[in-house]
Amino acid sequence: LRSDGNGWGPSRTWQGHPARTSRSERESTAPFFFFSHRPREEKGMEARAVVRTNASVRHGKVNAPRGRRATHVVHAEVEVEKKSQSLEIMRKFSEQYAKRSGTYFCVDKGVTSVVIKGLADHKDELGAPLCPCRHYDDKEAEVASGYWNCPCVPMRERKECHCMLFLTEDNDFVGKDQDITMDEIAESTQGM
Repeated sequence: LRSDGNGWGPSRTWQGHPARTSRSERESTAPFFFFSHRPREEKGMEARAVVRTNASVRHGKVNAPRGRRATHVVHAEVEVEKKSQSLEIMRKFSEQYAKRSGTYFCVDKGVTSVVIKGLADHKDELGAPLCPCRHYDDKEAEVASGYWNCPCVPMRERKECHCMLFLTEDNDFVGKDQDITMDEIAESTQGM
């Protein structure tokens, strides 16, 4: 074992005892996000990476530094999975509702994509797909009232969609599609 002259090194051990490091040293070597423990899956202790860490990143996976006791799951990975699930749920809902109500998506699929992403974000944050095209002083109160939860009351009663997600055939911006793919949504909402 090597030491820094005082018997202790920033990442070394002395006679089998853990190295004593200052808080700033620990924080400087800590990852930029938190890990949670779960049982070891495979040798190599890999978890998918969604943000850069102090661990090496290769092929979309994090190779945890040697010496870690448990496999680590990136909390950010869980959030990404949850958001993609919500996005897929809202995409399927939009397609089904368009077909059931006899409406169509906007000719510009970017409009449709942004609205679906907004609905998914509100579903994650608030627990309900609150209309993303309006300003609310109290979003939680609006969710509780249910008036602007998609499909909103004006859409259900009169087929009037403020967001231009569900358009009737007489609308100037109506397209021909009642389907949209996850790739189209990802392409239009990239960077959001």
